[in-house]
Parts: sequence; C-alpha cells; structure tokens
Amino acid sequence: VRRETFTVGDVESQVIPLIWGWLLVMVDEDDKADCVSYGHSDVGIGRDGHLKAAALHNSTPIAGQKKSFPIIQDDSFGLEKLTDLEIDGFPSSSKTRNGRYQRSTSDWGYVGDLVEDDDKIGLYSYKVQSTITSWLANTMIQAKMVNNAKRSQHIVFDVQVPKGAFIDNFTMDVNGITFTSKIREKSEARKMYSQAKAKGKAAGIVRSNALDMENFKTEVNVPPGTRIQFELHYHEMIRRKLSSYEHVISVKPGRLAKHMEVDVRIIEPQGLRYVHVPNSLGDHFDGITTISKGEKKAHVSFKPTMAQQRKCPTCSSTAVDGNFVVQYDVNRETTGGELEIFNGYFIHFFAPENLDPLPKNILFVIDVSGSMWGLKMKQTIEAMKAILSELRAADQFSLIDFNHNVRCWRDNLVSATPAQVEDAKKYIQAIHPNGGTNINEALLRATFILNEAQNLGMLDPNSVSMIVLVSDGDPTVGELKLTTIQKNVKQSIKDEFSLFCLGIGFDVDYDFLQRIATDNRGMAQRIFGNQETSAQMKNFYNQVSTPLLKKIQFNYPQESVSDVTQSSFHNYFGGSEIVVAGKVDTENLQHLESIVTATAANAELVMETLRDVEELDGFMKKDKYADPEFTRKLWAYLTVNQMLAERNTAPTAALKRNITKSILQMSLDHHIVTPFTAMLIENAEKDEIMLADQPKDPRRGCCPGTLGLTPNAPNNNKGIPAWANVTAVPVSFMPEQRSPPVSSLSINRVDNDPHFIIHLPKSQRNICFNINSEPGKILNLVSDPGTGVVVNGQLVGAKRTENKKLNTYFGKIGFYFKNKGLKVEVTTETITLKDGSYGITLTWSDTGYIIRKQLLISVKKESNVTITVGEEMSFMVLLHRVWKNHPVNVDFLGIYIPPENQLSPEAHGLIGQFASEPEVYIHHQRPGQAPEKPQATMEVKGNKLTVTRGLQKDYRTDRVRGTDVQCWFVHNSGKGFIDGHYKDYLVPHLYSFLKKP
Repeated sequence: VRRETFTVGDVESQVIPLIWGWLLVMVDEDDKADCVSYGHSDVGIGRDGHLKAAALHNSTPIAGQKKSFPIIQDDSFGLEKLTDLEIDGFPSSSKTRNGRYQRSTSDWGYVGDLVEDDDKIGLYSYKVQSTITSWLANTMIQAKMVNNAKRSQHIVFDVQVPKGAFIDNFTMDVNGITFTSKIREKSEARKMYSQAKAKGKAAGIVRSNALDMENFKTEVNVPPGTRIQFELHYHEMIRRKLSSYEHVISVKPGRLAKHMEVDVRIIEPQGLRYVHVPNSLGDHFDGITTISKGEKKAHVSFKPTMAQQRKCPTCSSTAVDGNFVVQYDVNRETTGGELEIFNGYFIHFFAPENLDPLPKNILFVIDVSGSMWGLKMKQTIEAMKAILSELRAADQFSLIDFNHNVRCWRDNLVSATPAQVEDAKKYIQAIHPNGGTNINEALLRATFILNEAQNLGMLDPNSVSMIVLVSDGDPTVGELKLTTIQKNVKQSIKDEFSLFCLGIGFDVDYDFLQRIATDNRGMAQRIFGNQETSAQMKNFYNQVSTPLLKKIQFNYPQESVSDVTQSSFHNYFGGSEIVVAGKVDTENLQHLESIVTATAANAELVMETLRDVEELDGFMKKDKYADPEFTRKLWAYLTVNQMLAERNTAPTAALKRNITKSILQMSLDHHIVTPFTAMLIENAEKDEIMLADQPKDPRRGCCPGTLGLTPNAPNNNKGIPAWANVTAVPVSFMPEQRSPPVSSLSINRVDNDPHFIIHLPKSQRNICFNINSEPGKILNLVSDPGTGVVVNGQLVGAKRTENKKLNTYFGKIGFYFKNKGLKVEVTTETITLKDGSYGITLTWSDTGYIIRKQLLISVKKESNVTITVGEEMSFMVLLHRVWKNHPVNVDFLGIYIPPENQLSPEAHGLIGQFASEPEVYIHHQRPGQAPEKPQATMEVKGNKLTVTRGLQKDYRTDRVRGTDVQCWFVHNSGKGFIDGHYKDYLVPHLYSFLKKP
C-alpha cells in the first residue's frame, strides 16, 4: 500500500474496541511482479467494531462493495482515507464490550504540561534504549503520544533504522488495546491477506529508504483524548571501521517530549579501551550526555529536560533532530583474535594490530562524464589529491578517467614517488567533465593493466591489488547491460584482485555496484553528493588504504563445530575486523581451539587461540543487561547476510532458489524480517490483516527518504536532478489529506494549456490554476532581482478553436541569469545559449551538454532539457511533440521548477512568489457538481475562495498520457491565490524582469 505511512479505517463515534488486527510488513526484493498483482480493498470499521469494506466515496454505501488498487503502487493523495482509524473517546474501564480485559495505559501517569504544536498533539515520552553485548546492538524506540485536540487527527510514529539492521518486533497500544508481532513466510502471509481482503478486512503499513537509514513510519488517525504508544525493536552488528566501533541511533522525535531519554549500555567481555560520544546533535546539547565506564561495561545517558530540548528559550520546537553516536573500542591481547563461546555458539573476532602494511597496487577509475560537472567533480578532485598524497613509497598506482571514451594517465603502474604523485595531481586537476558513461570499457582497461603487470612479474608477490571505481550514474555508452558488464569484469579479474565501488548520489544503480564489488572480493559504498563528498571519499579510502594481511583462513576442529560462516578472506585491512561464527558442541568439549593462517608483509603467519567453552558463563549470567542470546543472534545475522550476498551472485536459478529457501527458514527460526518473510501485528482475535511492502532503493523514487517507487523504465538521464525523474502513479480519488508523499508532488510545474500546479511544502498541498491569455503574450514565471534570475514563457495558440475557445501553450521559454550575463532560449525546435556575442545552439535531435560560467545545460534527445546553476537552482523544460498534421494541436513546452531552488525573498512572478509559502487553510469540504470533484473553502492572503478538488497532469514520466496529480483548483485564473491579476504578470520581452506594482 502506501510505502511511507499507514492509517487504519473510518470508525463511527461509538465504536471503540477493535481497531485493527494484523499488520503485515511484506518484503520481496526478488519478486516485484507478485507484489503488484495483489489488490487492496477500501476498508473501514463498522458498527460491530471490525474492519469492513467501505462504500465508494461520496456515494451511498452498497453492501459488500469494495474498491481495489495495486498494493505495490503509491496513491499519493488517496490512501489516507483508506485506513483512517477514528475512535470517539476511550473506555471508562479497561474492560471492552466483549468482556475481554486489556492492559491499561494508566502507567503513563500525569500527562499534563505537554508542549503541543498547533495540532495539539503532545509527546509524553520519547525513549531509546540500546544494549550492546559483544558487538550485537539491541535497540528499542518507544513513543507515547496524546491527541489533546478537540478533533480527530493523525498521530505519526516515524523513525529511522540503520540499513542492514533486522527488525524483530513492533507493537502498538491504543487506549489499552495492545497488538503484538509474529514472523510469517511470505506466501502464508499473502494467503491470510487474501482471505481478509475478501472480507474487507485488510490495510497496511510502510517502510522506505532514506540515505544510509531505512524509514519505518506509521500514521494513525485518532479522536480527541486518545493515548497511543508505539514501540519498535531491531538489532544489528556493530562493524569496526578505522579502529573504532560506532553505534548510530537516529533520534528525531519531531516535537518536544515531556520525557526524553537515550540510554545506551555496552557490555564487552574483552574489556573497553575507551568510550566516546561526539557532539553529533550539536553544541546545543553540550554537557548533557553522561558516560559511566568500567572495565568491561559502560553506560551512556542522554536526558535533556524539556527546556534543554527547545531550539530557543521561547521556542515550541525541538532541537533534538539528528543522530546520537557512541564510539568505542575494546582491548585486544592476542594476535589470533578473541573467541567468545556461549549457549552453543562461538563468535571469533579477529583484528590484529602492529603489523607492517602490505604494498598495494591500486588503479583509480574515475567517472568524468557530464553529470559529474559542478560540485561533485570539484569534491572528487579534492579527495583524489588528498588520497594520492597518502600513497606509500612501496605502492604502485595509476589513474583512469572515463566518459564515452577511456583515458589513462599512465598505461602501466608506476611507483608512488613524490614526482609521480605530483604529476598525477596535475592530471586530476585538469579534468573537465563532459560526455557519456562507458563503465564496461573503463573497468576492463583497469583489469588489463593489472593483469599485464602480473604477467610481466612487476607485482610484489606479497602485494595487494585493487581497483577503486568512482561513478555517479549508469552506463550510457558501450555495453549497457549490467549483467553483461558484471560477467565481463568477473572473467577479467579472475579472483586475483579486489574491486571497490563508490557510487555518488542517487542516479547511480547502487545495487549493481554492490553486486559487482561483492562478486570481486570488494565492497561498495554510497557517497552522498553534497558538500561532504570529499570527506566521505577519503573516509572510504582510509578503510582500504592499509592492507595488513592477505589469504586469511580460519580453521576449527571439524568434529566439534558446525554451520561456520565465511572462514576464508582475501584481505584484512588495518582498523577493520573479521568476524566468524558457528555452532559448537559444548556438551562434549571443554576447550575450543582456532588456528588462523595468513600472509603478512614479511612472513607466513599461524595464529592459535584456545578458549574454555564455559569461560563466559559466569560473566554473562551476572549482568542483567547482557543479552543471553547474543551469540545466536550474531551467528544468525552473519549467516543471513552471507546468504543474501551469495544469492545476489548465484550463477544458476536452481542455486538461487535453494539459497532463498535457506534464508526463509533462518528468518522464521530466528524471528527476523528478511526479503522473504513478513511481520504480522495481531490482536487477540487474529482475524484482521494489514499489509505493507518492502523498502526500496531511493534511486527508484524522487528523493531520499521518500517513497521507494519503481519507475517504468531505467533512468539514464545523467546530469538531471533527482526531482526531474518522478514515478508514474495511478490515482484513485480520495478526500483531502495533509501529508502526501513528496516524490510526485515536491515540484512547481506549468504544462499543457497552461496549467499551473504550485506545491506548498509546509502544508503538503498542491494548488492549481489555469491562465487563459492570448497567443504571443509573455508571462513572467520567476522574477528575482536578488539572484538576478528571470524565467518567462511566451504563449502560442492551437491551430484553431475548439468549443469556442482557442487553447494556448508555452511555445518558447526564456531564462536570464543576469549575474552571469547568460541567456537561454528554449523553443520547440532548438535550445540556445547566449553570452553577449557568443552563442551556441543544440536541436532537440541532440543529446548533449553545454557548460559555460558554471551553468550546465543538459539535453536529452526529443525529451527534456535541464538547466542547472551550481548547487543553487535547477529547471527542467519538457518537450511535447504532436502529429505534425494534427488539425488542432501544436508542439509545446512544459516547465518544472523545484521549490528548493534558492531564490531570494525578493522573488516574484506567477511561480516565484510562492518561494515564500503563504498560509493556506482549507475547510468546509462539501460535494461538488460531480461526485469526484468536491468543493471546499480556501482561506489565503486574506481571501476566501471556493476551490474544487480535481486532477492535473505531471508529464515527467509519461509525456503522452501524463500522471494524474490531485490538487485544489482555484478558478478565475488563480484570482485571490496569486497576487493581483494574471495580466499583472505580462512582460514585454522574453528576458524582462517583472516590474513591481
């Protein structure tokens, strides 16, 4: 259903007890087509307290009538109503109408003195508890909230979970009615869902991706006085990077909490070297965090008072908004690593230190295509210059940069002498990005150089060879099929080298980079394309810059251990850690011995470790916070992740199916949500189901942190901002909702004849209006004296009138960047850049780039042109072609402008004036002339307007049919919503600023 929120059906005022029953979190990375095949029924809660099929909106209820739509798709405007939960008041006692007793919420105590926003929702408490037992972190996030308004409204629980963590429990308590979770096999869960759907008893929840976190968001519409508690549990293994363990907890309560607490306990049998809490939440919270550290245990507490949470002494908003980070490391006494044995499992932690680094042979393969233009390239150059400076004298290196062509700084590896390093820096500094992306040829060239050096005996036998790929997009030139590229690279590398991939931004297919890196003994990391790109790249390089060992093999007595995770590793890098786990027969064994063999810089090492199988028993049983299941959970965590990686690179379908079965069984046995299981949240009756889909890669949608929608086709528009690529979503009419997903909304657009759609980010609404003017007239869209930017559109008319009306469209759009002295004219035939007497023109039959004075014009053949001004602003113009012999229609243009553009407070124009969002209040919704077009009263800028709910078109994904976008339509050419009259926005020339009245 909706991937970002879930709510639960309409309830009549006297209905209380049965809110909803089953909550199904469906994860299906392999079988997307199956997901879209499932329908979903419009449901509500009837007089008997159970979920029932609801009647069509604005119509008389019909018994048994249902409304279905694909659950995999997102209805950006309608699904709130599908599952709105409304209860009027709460029971006078804890006994429900069927005589069943429920846990009371009276343990909340006094709930007064809550600070509320305008919505009158109070956050009574926000608590995070995390316990780390030998690298295994169990985290619980709990929120208790109250609706103190005099009306029903949404309460949202929105948290972020680290990617790779396993969610193992989610519960809700609404006025004493509690719902708990179970893990089910996917097909069994779908069967339950289908049965419930047939009875009109099905609804959903949401998970979606956001940067390096995964959003878990629920939304419930509740009546006045309702108390609700959300609680989410997940666990993860803390990985060691750069000689430190780092535990990151997202703490974003969204509002002031009467009780705020982040509580972290660390239990490490090896002993703690140090515990550090960086000031990641900002200077505002200096001195609030307390750290208590013992020899093997530590306690970190963060408990800001309500006054300390405030952004300012008189503010009602919270300053708690970010990641709470705990860093620590443990003592290491033996080179062979630390063996921990408990409850029939062993965990072997291996992180030797004080070893000489191995020499490395490294090839940097850098994407310099046109989409890397601007900040990304600048940051990449800065990072590469710093990385080159850190090469050791014993290292060999070279550089390859590629766009549609592949260039080598040197055709062979050279020693990292100061002279060679300086020459390489000059080469990097001179790079100017342009053109397409030929990943296949670039990687094959890199492997050829390494293979050739090895065949000629130029590589030290004890050295480590690696390729580091830096790219921000998909292949657009040469071999385009990703599976073929993966196969080509695998055959060329031949298990000799490692491939590490850095994917910059969200245009890149990060799944592909992960597969190709894992397939070649490396790893991938996403680099977020922002001001921190350089630091992120250097941080990643530091993780692989110091190889200490190669060909590492872990050995255990076969008669005593079983089900051992990966025990053979290509390399070990300084500051990291290798972890191996397995089952051990503690009943018939007193000691467990491990032997680790590896190649070091100057020797072949053999490292032995011996541990008593009962050594930990006393320590673990004494500590009430230690997780007694930590060895089992760590083994399961490693095993499942290993199998998921093996499945991604499985060469045959049969092997892939077998691995899938094993993952499924592990998921059920260990109560964790994986791509092949579902989490069910159930009430005592166990007769009602809710369904949700898995999180998706943000590349599949518009923006990080929004819905993970799946596009109709791959996006190869390099150089196009993320907002310019939106997913087509079918829309069913539903009443007004306040929090639609932004993936298809967060854009201002003018298209067709011409229809304006203004997105208001704060109120999360779309307001639309039409302008009916004459051919030849020029309308000002943006006029900003502060930034010196003008955007105007000139109208063209249809070939003849229809229904006594001559439709007009934008036939020409002009951009004037006064501070740069640049003008851009886009017509239905050409795209022209003018800089004084200099000019350059592209036609719509071209695909290419124009770069001048840090202005990038990116043209996609017969589709669109994107104009990007540094990191400050961007615009997209869409081309609409019609049959040239059409009796009425003509070619025309549409323009799309993201509200994030950094315009000044002086900005005006038909679109520019909304850079400063006006207060909009929509109320008194009522039936319109057509059932699917209700009316309402909108108050804005001191005016009261009658507006109509309807549909407009977004043509970014489907330039023929468009994607339906719901909005409130303002009549009379936007009168009352825009300042003045639309004729006030007529300008004399294509590059004229708007004159102030």
